[in-house]
Amino acid sequence: MTDTQQPNPSEMAEVTQARPHRTLLNDAWIRLRRNRLAVAGAIIILIFALGAIFAPLITKYNFAKQDLDSIFLQPSGVHWLGTDELGRDVFARMLYGARTSLAVGIFTQLIVLLIGLPIGAFAGSKGGRVDNLLMRFVDIMYGFPDILLIILLSAVLRGTVFGNMGGGIFVIFLAIGLVAWVNVSRLVRGQILSLKQRDFVTAARAMGGKGTYITMRHLLPNSLGPIIVSITFGVPRAIFTEAALSYIGIGVKPPTPSWGAMIHDGYNVMFTAPHLVIVPAVAIALIMLAFTFLGDGLRDALDPRSRR
Repeated sequence: MTDTQQPNPSEMAEVTQARPHRTLLNDAWIRLRRNRLAVAGAIIILIFALGAIFAPLITKYNFAKQDLDSIFLQPSGVHWLGTDELGRDVFARMLYGARTSLAVGIFTQLIVLLIGLPIGAFAGSKGGRVDNLLMRFVDIMYGFPDILLIILLSAVLRGTVFGNMGGGIFVIFLAIGLVAWVNVSRLVRGQILSLKQRDFVTAARAMGGKGTYITMRHLLPNSLGPIIVSITFGVPRAIFTEAALSYIGIGVKPPTPSWGAMIHDGYNVMFTAPHLVIVPAVAIALIMLAFTFLGDGLRDALDPRSRR
């Protein structure tokens, strides 16, 4: 081929086929897989989740069954993590406690999304007085101490019919969710305000797109990256909050197992049976680190500026 000769269209097609177009999500998935800490975090989360789901198949012991003839047994082939002060199998309580922690972490974030996302999107898309009014309400909610408001909501709802459902776990869902949504609403509002000035939104308006259509079709989909990262980081915070509430006695009600309650029960006999404190504490630390590593990996993977 000479310098003046034009390339063959078939050759150009072969080059195009040899280099398939990769979307932002494909690039994000590739970058996430290359992040070893994020992959390790996802594996740890998967192990905990599988253990929580298949707990009845993994252990034969009932997490609530007491055996006063087998108290404070050390870890062995019979009781893998020993027994507590009431003779209950610690490994069984760990597995079922993972159900409590993961359920709190996930379902509280669903409540956060249901409240924070529409408020933030509506405030950012409308602007003006509506935005100011909603953000002042968010500021008021943000001004309350989180843990104090959660304790107050838990105390008010614990005596109700709703508070007795599921050992009080639904109260924890609601209390944490009603406090944690303010950060997501601010994040969504900021993303919407930033994206409203982009050229593709201007083009959508020029083509006749209305406010709701533009928000649902263009603004929110382009805001999903930061929202997903925020929700991922919110899970370990919710898990730690539930553990703290159970530690001080206002979390889930016994005999529903909770890692925080297990630490509280083991604290009184820490020098006699230190594994009763160490095991649930290590579990909380591992699950929180796992979600933190995964959140860091998602933040790097979903950042368009890191595309190569």
